[in-house]
Amino acid sequence: MPITDKNILSRLYFVAGCMFFFALAIVVKLVTIQVVDGEKYRELAEQRTVKNFTIEPKRGNLYSDDGSLLATSVTKYDIRFDAITPQHKVFEEHIKPLSDSLSVALGRSSSYYSNLLRKARANKNRYLLIAKNVGYTEYVRIKNFPLFNLGPYKGGVIVEQETKREYPLGGMAHRSVGYERVDDKGYYTRVGLEGAFGDYLRGTEGHRLKQKIAKGQWKPITDYNEIEPKDGYDVVSTINVNIQDIAHHALLKQLEKYKADHGSVVVMEVATGEIKAISNLGRTNGGAYYERLNYAIGESHEPGSTFKLMSMIAALEDKAVDTSDVIDTENGIISFYGKKVRDSKRGGYGKITVSEVLERSSNVGIVKIIDKFYKDQPEKFVNRIYNMGLNEKLGMSIKGEGSPIIPHPNDKSRWSGIALQWMAYGYGVSLTPLQTLTFYNAVANGGEMVKPRLIKEVREWDKVIYKFDKDVINPSVCSKETISKVQAMLKNVVEDKHGTGHGLYSPNFSMAGKTGTAQKDYADKSKMNYISSFVGYFPADEPKYSCIVVVHNPDKSVGYYGADVSGPVFKSVAQKIYTNSPLIDTIEELNEESDKTEKDYQSYYAKVKKRNNLIPNVEGMSGMDAVSILENLGVRVKVEGSGVGKVKSQSIKGGQKIESNQTIVLQLS
Repeated sequence: MPITDKNILSRLYFVAGCMFFFALAIVVKLVTIQVVDGEKYRELAEQRTVKNFTIEPKRGNLYSDDGSLLATSVTKYDIRFDAITPQHKVFEEHIKPLSDSLSVALGRSSSYYSNLLRKARANKNRYLLIAKNVGYTEYVRIKNFPLFNLGPYKGGVIVEQETKREYPLGGMAHRSVGYERVDDKGYYTRVGLEGAFGDYLRGTEGHRLKQKIAKGQWKPITDYNEIEPKDGYDVVSTINVNIQDIAHHALLKQLEKYKADHGSVVVMEVATGEIKAISNLGRTNGGAYYERLNYAIGESHEPGSTFKLMSMIAALEDKAVDTSDVIDTENGIISFYGKKVRDSKRGGYGKITVSEVLERSSNVGIVKIIDKFYKDQPEKFVNRIYNMGLNEKLGMSIKGEGSPIIPHPNDKSRWSGIALQWMAYGYGVSLTPLQTLTFYNAVANGGEMVKPRLIKEVREWDKVIYKFDKDVINPSVCSKETISKVQAMLKNVVEDKHGTGHGLYSPNFSMAGKTGTAQKDYADKSKMNYISSFVGYFPADEPKYSCIVVVHNPDKSVGYYGADVSGPVFKSVAQKIYTNSPLIDTIEELNEESDKTEKDYQSYYAKVKKRNNLIPNVEGMSGMDAVSILENLGVRVKVEGSGVGKVKSQSIKGGQKIESNQTIVLQLS
């Protein structure tokens, strides 16, 4: 068929029509993208090139009671360089002085940095690492180098910061200081003080926009944060670094000597419940020890003989016995339903007083007391124990507190025909070391049971945000009369020759407490081991600190009795605290009468000199007396005021060590 002009024209129209509709489709698609789906695509593009990054706030510091750092956050900086940003003229003008400065600061040659920067510019590297993990002072110094001091837009400097947590005490008190960690799924692991008070320490996150410049590389868009992070508060704990060090090393030494599996020691201030030291050491397969678990708070176990104090208080409160009553321990063995109760002394102790039952730690004696009075009404004994608060958790802020177990006759799943007798000397019940210590601390505190505390206050700089005061759990665990009686018994445990803790006695300082040697895994004789304990307080007459030491699975071939294994740790802690603590005599007794003799003052400053050569507190004392005491201590005295009044203030506060050639200024009224 011959091709005509009409056919050619029809084909042209067809092609033109197709092109028109194709162009129209493109226009419609562009309009759809811009108008209908524009927001979605713009958001997608922005997500792929610009991203809002979280800036972690600086975590607050954790302090000991004297202001020493237990945990702190240190900010580290990475310095990078966008080699494309600076103009050619600016780059060439500053590369030599910049390379020289980097050489001095970072230790490599100037030519090395010059070649590094030029190569980065040639390769269009927008994320060159200059320095990694530098401190704040070094960061400020580098940021002010030539070229970098022009900022991110003209100089190409990129600064990234990361906050790292550091622990000045290292492994000591690691479980008690603790940590707070979060995994990829947002789940937190909270341990110790760091975990318990994370809400205060954590702070508030900030945000900063970054632009994607290469695979896996993001550059900050601006030199400031979109939302500034807010640093966390500081937390002041009750831990005393010196006492913590004493407790840690005393426990470690004894664990190594007895090749024990693990152990713990806690030192608490009697009046306030402030925990001054808490150490928990577990043994590795290689025989070394480290802070593995918080046994003192989390490990509930049968306390053994340390529970005899609770049984004795119950019996005294219910008038079942008095301290002078005589108990016949017979030959040291009695049986209940075929189960034997034995004294550690073969042949028994014969006839002894009720006081001696506790002081000698007679299993037979305490069981006979409890069985005789409570066998027909065991609920009376258990209710007495409950009234003391021993069946309740302490409610510690640190997570993982073990649950106490004190079975009740109404609980048929735990109660048996020998439950009462076994409870009497610490079996069939379960307490954590801290729960046991809290009760002994109540005895030392005249009956008032205070909640153990690990925190004093929360601060923002020098401003106190929250303050934590003494928390009374039980105003009186028993009568004052009973407290007085058991305090005398606990003192005799150490001071009397028949006491189980007499080997710890020292004429230089007084202690009161109770030994404990509990069997564990006793159902299988081949696996049976021991828990060795000593718990008490010091000084015996005016207690300031209470302390518990618990050691699990000591090598039986070396020894396992509480007095031998745990007692020396207690004594070492008490002795060193006596030696190191600034226990200054007050001057109140010297102000009670006006006719004190020179001998009285000589006695006073002799006491002060004996206690580590410490400056005494003389405020409120007459000027003449204060000058006499201080000069006899070898301190030069300058007096301001009338010279005949009383001391209003002193330039060097009491408790500080006396230095040679020291001058103290006294302001008199």
